[in-house]
Amino acid sequence: MVNPQMANAYKNQQVMTSSPEQLTLLLYNGALRFLTESILAMEQGNIPKSHNANIRVQNIVREFIRTLDMNYELSINWAKLYEYTEYCLIQGNIKKDVEQLLQAKSMLTEMRDAWAEAMKQTHVDRAVAK
Repeated sequence: MVNPQMANAYKNQQVMTSSPEQLTLLLYNGALRFLTESILAMEQGNIPKSHNANIRVQNIVREFIRTLDMNYELSINWAKLYEYTEYCLIQGNIKKDVEQLLQAKSMLTEMRDAWAEAMKQTHVDRAVAK
């Protein structure tokens, strides 16, 4: 069994030593973990647990929106994707609709995967430049 204090210490160390790009990936993974928790709790009828996990995902999505540099067209497009994701989260939470939550999960998964791929490509590009 994993010691919760050790796990938290490891998480704190991981966050403190991560680059901004890695932190973003950690946030995506956290959002997806909380969203999975929300979906499972809703399916099990544990509405308070589902709601609390959903709110955590909404907070992460709002943070993503706040940190976009809107001077770039790409950021404007990502903002629209985040806003739609947030809409699905809110509707799923209000209506207790797992399908809405699954739609949000699909969007976040695609965005996370695109981010991870961009990180890999940037790493390769930097290595080639050296």
